[in-house]
Amino acid sequence: MTQAHTVAQDLHARFLGESAPSSDYVLELGKEGWELNTPQELGLGTLKLSFAQGPTAWRLRQAGRRQPLGRAVGLKSGATQHVVDATAGLGRDAMVLANLGCRVTLIERNPVMALLLRDALLRTAPPELRERVQVIEADARSYLLSLAVPPKAVYLDPMYPERSKSALVKKEMRILRELVGKDPDASELLGAALACGARRVAVKRPRGAPLIDGASPTHSIQAPNTRYDVYLRPASHE
Repeated sequence: MTQAHTVAQDLHARFLGESAPSSDYVLELGKEGWELNTPQELGLGTLKLSFAQGPTAWRLRQAGRRQPLGRAVGLKSGATQHVVDATAGLGRDAMVLANLGCRVTLIERNPVMALLLRDALLRTAPPELRERVQVIEADARSYLLSLAVPPKAVYLDPMYPERSKSALVKKEMRILRELVGKDPDASELLGAALACGARRVAVKRPRGAPLIDGASPTHSIQAPNTRYDVYLRPASHE
């Protein structure tokens, strides 16, 4: 049985062979790994993740511990820590954290995105980053509450509020929204993150967006277009 057959069985999807209808989402195993072809009528093309080129590679070159993302998860000079990225998405923030020395567990509940993330990790990530990153397909709420040893930090990047149709939204993010939905359970996920025992929870939001329903953050870190709401456990002295 080929790898494509096995993946089709695991995803409970049809194996199409050489005939792929343009009206469906189609996973294709090419010479350079897995890619997701979107329905032709959406006009979004193909999603193929890479951590060696494009936006992720640029961010890895620019990353620093004192930049907002590093500060949000509590990175200190020379220290390493375990971070659970409970909304893995395209994996870019997770790879930046790994590049800064963190051990990162990505949680992705959509099986197609989990497959693309694992493929990109094995195929394109530098070996030293690959060793620090693990992709787990699971519901992050249940996963966080089942941890016997909590991470130092939990990072959440729920789907941003929908913009107007006239706004320019990158195709990759539009495909992600079409595929995984709008994260209507973001407040439940925040509750699970706060209850799992982590010392801090960092939530990425658009600058000016409302807080996620639930507890108010301890403080927020502002970036030009983004805000990180940081929740600290009462016993923390950070």
